[in-house]
Amino acid sequence: MKLTVLVDNNTFIDEYYLGEPAVSYYIEDEDTKILFDTGYSDVFIKNAKSMNIDLDNIDKIVISHGHNDHTGGLEYLPKNIKNKDIEIIAHPNCFDKKYCRGGYIGTPILKEELAKDFKLNIKSESVKISKNIVYLGEIPNMNDFEDRYTVGTCESENEIVDDYVKDDSAIVYKSEKGLFIITGCSHSGICNIIEYAKKVCDEERIYGVIGGFHLFDCNEKLKKTIKYFKDNSIKEMYPCHCVSLNAKIEMGKELDIKEVGVGLKLEI
Repeated sequence: MKLTVLVDNNTFIDEYYLGEPAVSYYIEDEDTKILFDTGYSDVFIKNAKSMNIDLDNIDKIVISHGHNDHTGGLEYLPKNIKNKDIEIIAHPNCFDKKYCRGGYIGTPILKEELAKDFKLNIKSESVKISKNIVYLGEIPNMNDFEDRYTVGTCESENEIVDDYVKDDSAIVYKSEKGLFIITGCSHSGICNIIEYAKKVCDEERIYGVIGGFHLFDCNEKLKKTIKYFKDNSIKEMYPCHCVSLNAKIEMGKELDIKEVGVGLKLEI
């Protein structure tokens, strides 16, 4: 598997790409080309062009969840992507209207509009999306320290309800070294995600993780998360996007964490 970071909060020194507080990764698994999330704007398209990545060759787009820092770029797809055979994979609640702190934070384009140009595969179950990569679907609670929490509200079936972001998911690459987890924000809990990936893939070894872990405070949850990472002997750690500097510093005291920025290339 090859992974290139198209969008992240961070940009590397002397790497002249654009950054924004969002996520987008370009992934190749043998002949299958995948776009994981689309960032907040059209930055992922601009960066892909600068990196000589042809997005018209994409086979599938996977959306981690419906917040606009992961789906904002969807509205730029119809005018910039000529390939209309692309399959978009997302959870059923991904396209719910979402609100937080008085503002709209959901997808900028309705799924009905996307369906005019692309193939939609709306799944709450796990599904194999390439030879070695699995979309996990809805993540259940698997431990006692990562309970679901609300992020604003959402409009679902014409009713405004608290949003527990049940659409939050991830994808997993099954390598000879173990599982490599790729997340968006991990609203489901990064350890919940990893445990569920083990179950879905029938594999206990975790080789690496990249993405947002949604860790900000140096609290008991962070301590238990660090312990979980250590207990699982995870070798490749790439916390980014929604992980605070203080959380990274705490993690770095006990773990070998790597820097992430736009243009980072991984080959597993």
